[in-house]
Amino acid sequence: MKKLFTFLMLASVVFADAQVKDPAKNPTTNDPAAKKILDAVSAKFKTYKSPQAVFSYKVENAQGKALSTKNGTVIMKGNKYKVTMDGMEIYSDGKTSWNFDKSANEVTVNSVDASGNAMTPQKLLTNFYDKDFYYKYNGEKKEGGKTVQEIELTPTDKNKSFHKVYLLVNKATSTISSARFLEKTGGRYVYSITSLKGNASAKDSDFTFDKSKHPGVEVVDLR
Repeated sequence: MKKLFTFLMLASVVFADAQVKDPAKNPTTNDPAAKKILDAVSAKFKTYKSPQAVFSYKVENAQGKALSTKNGTVIMKGNKYKVTMDGMEIYSDGKTSWNFDKSANEVTVNSVDASGNAMTPQKLLTNFYDKDFYYKYNGEKKEGGKTVQEIELTPTDKNKSFHKVYLLVNKATSTISSARFLEKTGGRYVYSITSLKGNASAKDSDFTFDKSKHPGVEVVDLR
């Protein structure tokens, strides 16, 4: 759960102005080449009506060896979303969120942050880079037969548990391919988007937790 919310945490940030200089010489400024790529990712995502992504989550040690891998899906519509991952589901209808722990048969209910700063998958795929990160473009490379563009993100807040995030953007589609977090402790975790549909079929009821479908579920209401 902690790592998934760290993933969604990227979505909560908004733009911080910075004077553009040479990022190779000054890592505390932003790279216009990186911003151009990230702006294209954001613009592309905003054309989707109900996007659905399949992703994998991998934990690595400091040497890059995979320690565990989980798979999940996320579907979005407007400000609504549902995340399904091994053993857990997260629902949000834009006003209320439900975090369902399948193994415990327990759902935690919260109100969504009305300020608009809530962590959401939508923001991850749009303006996640706009605040709390310095960013620079590291160039192109081939991965899985595709050309990807690497963006290096450095948190402005030195108290973050991670010190770097590396995004790979599919050059042909202007969509995020993966995000790799490097923790200060030496650990790593990687989210890779394996497929993305722009207009999946989704009903409003898909984004609310239906207690009747989960007999005996314990409800922890924190609203």
